[in-house]
Amino acid sequence: MKLNKFHWASALLTFALVSGGLFYLFFSSNDVPLQPNGYALVETNNNIEELEVANQQIVALTMKIADLQSQVLRLNALGDRLAEEANIPEKEFNFEEQVPAGGPLSQQTVATKSLTELMHEISSLQRELGYEEKQLKLLESLTLGHHIENSSYLSGRPIAKGWLSSYFGMRKDPFSGRPAMHKGVDFAGKEGTHVIATGAGVVTWSGERYGYGQLIEIDHGKGYKTRYGHNKSLLVNVGDVVNKGDTIALMGSTGRSTGPHVHYEILRNNKQINPVKYVYRKAK
Repeated sequence: MKLNKFHWASALLTFALVSGGLFYLFFSSNDVPLQPNGYALVETNNNIEELEVANQQIVALTMKIADLQSQVLRLNALGDRLAEEANIPEKEFNFEEQVPAGGPLSQQTVATKSLTELMHEISSLQRELGYEEKQLKLLESLTLGHHIENSSYLSGRPIAKGWLSSYFGMRKDPFSGRPAMHKGVDFAGKEGTHVIATGAGVVTWSGERYGYGQLIEIDHGKGYKTRYGHNKSLLVNVGDVVNKGDTIALMGSTGRSTGPHVHYEILRNNKQINPVKYVYRKAK
């Protein structure tokens, strides 16, 4: 049978359609199918938000643990002083050594706890330690009978030389550029300038701390504490008793800092308050 032009055209068109279909199926077989209504994009955004929340919880948990460590160190320092005054042998009652303990190994599996549960337990432990601290301070007052109200009275600047460069309150964050709460005041100066205690007390933190860099924290009693952050070097240790005006560190730019300065905080009952009125008030 002889094929006319119409038959040839039909055959070519059929061949083209079949070839095109096979070509499309072959090259599209490895493609990831698109989710309807942007489902993949929504799922990605949800994952990012969940990661941000988890990171915020981890930062909050880190800060709570740091506060807890500070509280334990403060209790140890106070306990050491009481033990020394009571002439208790060091080997018999040493706060720095781990408490002897033991017992058979339990085969029970340990349940995994969420960050929220851990933060709740840490908060409960902080409250218990706060109660124990009050009891120890009462015992200290009765045992030692000392009063350092005049020397622990907070006043003056925490530096020998320099200037106030940033105030307490809302400001533009120097790193993110977004509004952020500044829970202290900054005193700028030359690197190595003496950082001085603004009141007498016991050193409860001396070392690296998240965001603060090299930090000194002093407990002045009656719920007051001061913090001196971003130091180049630290000159006092945990448990040291410092007097008003003592040099405790050298100014630096460690931690979250843009230049040499001291981040100075005053805490009343573990909450930051505006230090400005204490900086400018007269000493007793």
